Amino acid sequence: MTAPRTAADVRASLELALANAVAEKGYAATTIADIVANARVSKRTFYEHFADKEACLMALYGDACARIMAVLRSAGAIEQPWPDRIRALTAAYLGSLDAMLPVNRAVVVEMQAAGVRAYRMRQRVQREFAQTLVDVVDGARRTNPKITPLTAPMALALVGGINELMLDVVGPSGEPGNTFTGLTEHVVALFTAVVPEG
Repeated sequence: MTAPRTAADVRASLELALANAVAEKGYAATTIADIVANARVSKRTFYEHFADKEACLMALYGDACARIMAVLRSAGAIEQPWPDRIRALTAAYLGSLDAMLPVNRAVVVEMQAAGVRAYRMRQRVQREFAQTLVDVVDGARRTNPKITPLTAPMALALVGGINELMLDVVGPSGEPGNTFTGLTEHVVALFTAVVPEG
């Protein structure tokens, strides 16, 4: 006999079901019926947890981004020479996205296609990512003041540039088999150009 699922289990199942449907059909074409069929629950159960499809996508996005930011903070806190820290940070970030199939498409592409609430959330989270990078650079500068400071606007530009590169992996022009970790050298070069060491 299996234990009954908790509310958190059901929410996670619905979020994953949305991610699977979005990976197959795209956000706009995905319906509540698709989500509940993938999750093997009723529409009533869906609406007990989410007001609508956009709310489910926002929960998926928020959970995924929280995990990714935790990975970034952890990788960025490791004491090592600046070029190695940039590489470790990049590898951790891109590797965490590769490990999130099929969620990564919803995180990178589909939040941009959702409604106004999702757009505002994405903008807020992008600024949180940028602040995380500022914090990592500030932490590294405590032991190596030769590292160029990273301002909030430049951090946001860096996040935007990295996101554009990631669209080549999972966006409409992405080739099957492309991985986020395949972008490592490009992201390292971009990060190094924006935040060089003295």
